[in-house]
Amino acid sequence: MMGIFSQAGSHIRRARGLSVEDRAPEDTEPDDTSILDENEGSIITSLISQLRVGMDLSKVTFPTFVLEPRSMLERITDFMSHPDLIFGSENCADPEERFIRVLQYYLAGWHIKPKGVKKPYNPVLGEFFRCRYDYSNGTRGFYVAEQVSHHPPISAFFYISPANRICIVGELRPKSKFLGNSVSTTMEGENRITLLGTPNDGEYVVTMPNMYARGILFGKMVLELGDYCVVKNEKHGLYCDLEFKTKGFFSGTYNAIAGRVRRRNSDIGEVSGRWSHTMEFKNAKNGSRRALFDATIDGQNVAPKFVFPEVEQELYESRRLWQRLTQAIEAKDMEAATGAKSAVEDAQRELRRRREESGEMFVPRYFELREGRWEPKLSIPRDSSDAAMETVESWIWPRA
Repeated sequence: MMGIFSQAGSHIRRARGLSVEDRAPEDTEPDDTSILDENEGSIITSLISQLRVGMDLSKVTFPTFVLEPRSMLERITDFMSHPDLIFGSENCADPEERFIRVLQYYLAGWHIKPKGVKKPYNPVLGEFFRCRYDYSNGTRGFYVAEQVSHHPPISAFFYISPANRICIVGELRPKSKFLGNSVSTTMEGENRITLLGTPNDGEYVVTMPNMYARGILFGKMVLELGDYCVVKNEKHGLYCDLEFKTKGFFSGTYNAIAGRVRRRNSDIGEVSGRWSHTMEFKNAKNGSRRALFDATIDGQNVAPKFVFPEVEQELYESRRLWQRLTQAIEAKDMEAATGAKSAVEDAQRELRRRREESGEMFVPRYFELREGRWEPKLSIPRDSSDAAMETVESWIWPRA
């Protein structure tokens, strides 16, 4: 969502002439902004003229040239890119250390972003994405996500690596609004992380910051994460109140974070740095510092994922469903991209119409709602055996 409006702002500025004040701030990343050609800019300018302050953007149809060529269901895998930060956490005897390891995993997911921070495809109801990770230590991880609701949009996801004793379940419910000179995206939902080797820990729950596209009509072009989120483990009374700081008008820096880690009412330490660069933890007891994540160095070690070729996928798997759109975007054929996008959306509308006429209710394939939370339709294996791995794999990819 953010990339849409960053590019809109860049077109408007170019049309009236760039000044020093209008240029992207020097301390932002080069990939945070991009320049549209004349036709693209005209479309965006026309789109913005139709928006009203406070408008919900979930039903707004955006042009294809602002899309990142993958579904939101696949984009969530960015948070599974650095599993080494959390593998082996059950071997840490100190619950505070295990908590810090979970915090590292969470912070490491933010540095991955496409050029211009473009908007991923909005998943259609029933769409799903699944993949496998083959790790260098000979173990495997598995991921599946499904669009379980269209209005409101809800993406449920599940990751597990039985041998590495990690399980993550969660859902995202993004809500975007036009605010005048900016756009906000509220990322409701949570990640629920379980260290299978230490079941007495219970869940580690993580919420998300909000996203902002600033200066889309005038001023400086900026894409930011902002506001507060929480990492918590209630069993041990461990909490991190984390602030993603937005830059002030006259002071501050971009992509800064600050956090306080505490155990009940006692401070453990502080988190500081920039999520796009380096982050560190300062121990409150002895003043020692340790690196949490260095995006410049550690960010290169992204765990590769295996996805079956589109020809072997089912009709509603993300890459096959959006295959024509992705090919058109990569070929920079916007006319073909528009047609491909419309074909998927029109088919979805027709399917919804037929469901309404017949009274048929949509039933998700992989997830079900339990006490207000989306959970996988699977009894999560608690052991690290090969049988546990086979159980998960055959559930995600059932054999014919």
